[in-house]
Amino acid sequence: MVSTTSAPVSVSGKGKKFTVLSIDGGGVRGIIPGTLLAFLESKLQELDGPDARLADYFDVISGTSTGGLVTTMLAAPNKDNRPMFAAKDINDFYLQHTPKIFPQSGNSFFGSISTWMDTLTGPKYDGKYLHSLLNSLLGDLTLSQTLTTIVVPAFDIKLVQPCIFSTSDGKESSLKNARLADVCISTSAAPTFLPAHSFTTSDDKGNTRSFDLIDGAVAANNPSMLAISHITREIAKKNNKEDEVVDEEAAMDGTSMLVLSLGTGAAKLEEKYSAATASQWGLINWIFDNGSTPIIDIFADASSDVVDFLVSTLFQSRHHKKNYLRIQDDTLVGNESSVDIATTENLQRLVDIGTKLLEKPVSRVDLETGKYQIVEGEGTNAEALVNFAKLLSKERKSRLMNTK
Repeated sequence: MVSTTSAPVSVSGKGKKFTVLSIDGGGVRGIIPGTLLAFLESKLQELDGPDARLADYFDVISGTSTGGLVTTMLAAPNKDNRPMFAAKDINDFYLQHTPKIFPQSGNSFFGSISTWMDTLTGPKYDGKYLHSLLNSLLGDLTLSQTLTTIVVPAFDIKLVQPCIFSTSDGKESSLKNARLADVCISTSAAPTFLPAHSFTTSDDKGNTRSFDLIDGAVAANNPSMLAISHITREIAKKNNKEDEVVDEEAAMDGTSMLVLSLGTGAAKLEEKYSAATASQWGLINWIFDNGSTPIIDIFADASSDVVDFLVSTLFQSRHHKKNYLRIQDDTLVGNESSVDIATTENLQRLVDIGTKLLEKPVSRVDLETGKYQIVEGEGTNAEALVNFAKLLSKERKSRLMNTK
């Protein structure tokens, strides 16, 4: 049976591997990684008992936008100081609540006109249900209280720069110790879809800090590199304070790192945009075109792919490519590639996509084309996650032994 106390994090020097989970942004498509995470946690439970939770195994869980919500669900404590959600509950949460977060206006002509007008006069959705839900669920829990380190990006539109929230910063400074509800609302505030979010933190000396934030996806839709950078920063800080030195180079070259990066799907193979059509677009078309938001889609995919290129290159160049597992489906079409079509039919379709993704062969990004290519001899994504679960279990048991 897995211990219900937190395992020592790898930067303590008591582990052999730094373990990272990263979850992309993607609105309702968060159901896809939710399906994969439920499978992974079930395999950990087969190894270590029914109380096993993902937060017990990962040093850092990083998520952007919808991935930030999933991150918080996995790491926020309940009244028993255990994760608020099991991974198997994530999809139920999405199926229950996203139709109210993204209420559908219908497919009628007048519904489409209304949606188009909304994008001109304000965000498509008012965010009230999402804000109420998160405040009710998370209350006054703060970053410093998460059960493992989380890293969640947002973007400060007043300062015009990324704002990276982390458990470590929350523990070090009250001014950085934001409420988890505020962090989740901020990282999900996608331009044109949901309103920007502002809040203020304070410390016991009367100092305050204000935040004016939108969706972290404008800076890092795939937060894998943020998580890796966070570990490197924490190692450097530790090395400056203690005699026991952790090998920063080994961490950054992939030797001492296990990274699981989960995408929320993309429509690369659909090729729904082209230079021929985009060359005729004005401002409105870039914001709203045939039910899609091209500028948001393009920024999100570009951000995710650049990070995947960088992390893949890091691991492949040092011959540790199996230490990095990226699972992504780039074959989405139509409604299933949207971030906000929360109809019963589309949500169930996303569940099916996540389930079928488990049985697809392991793929790795082609650094020339940007598309995912099957990796011969590495089996299915399900088999890769089973192997990943074994590595995580072995690492955790090693750490627990070192604490005795």
